Amino acid sequence: MQPKNKVSITRRTIMYGLASTAIFAPTILRAETSAPVRRNTSSFRTHRWEDHFETLGVGLILSDTASKVLQHWTQDGEMRLYPTSVPLSEDLTRLGYTEVVEKRKNPSWAPTPSMRERNPEWPARILGGDPANPLGTRALYLSWQYYRIHGTQDTRKIGRRSSNGCIGLYNEHIEEVFDRTPVGTQVKLI
Repeated sequence: MQPKNKVSITRRTIMYGLASTAIFAPTILRAETSAPVRRNTSSFRTHRWEDHFETLGVGLILSDTASKVLQHWTQDGEMRLYPTSVPLSEDLTRLGYTEVVEKRKNPSWAPTPSMRERNPEWPARILGGDPANPLGTRALYLSWQYYRIHGTQDTRKIGRRSSNGCIGLYNEHIEEVFDRTPVGTQVKLI
């Protein structure tokens, strides 16, 4: 009989100890060397409209492609902030001044000629209201051909580089912006 305070070491206890060390060691090492993760909300940078436009006019939209946020000011100066998706790459990104020239509820979608070149398997057209429609429930058409601020059915895209040039918002957010944005609203993408 062994005394009560003596610990019995067997091959099985050694194997369990080695196995648990092997399992948890990578996690411990990763925790010690990894940098803190910045979440999308903490990376939002807000801008003053006066730094980009001369007057509020009928309203303003400023979309920051670096921090993936859209700021919308109404004519009376009320500002709201929305997370966005932005173009996949710099060559798909157009920056500068434009304006809202048209608004559409449940817009249909057709790929641009360059999209068809890159993705010939894509359909020629998707009707509005179709769950596969990448424009979501609303679209603001800009004075730049093929560029839109629109909703998305795929909410995983928000906060990421995921579009072919447009600025995407959650459907509930684009519906709010759509209702508050008249044609002629000034827009700037930075």
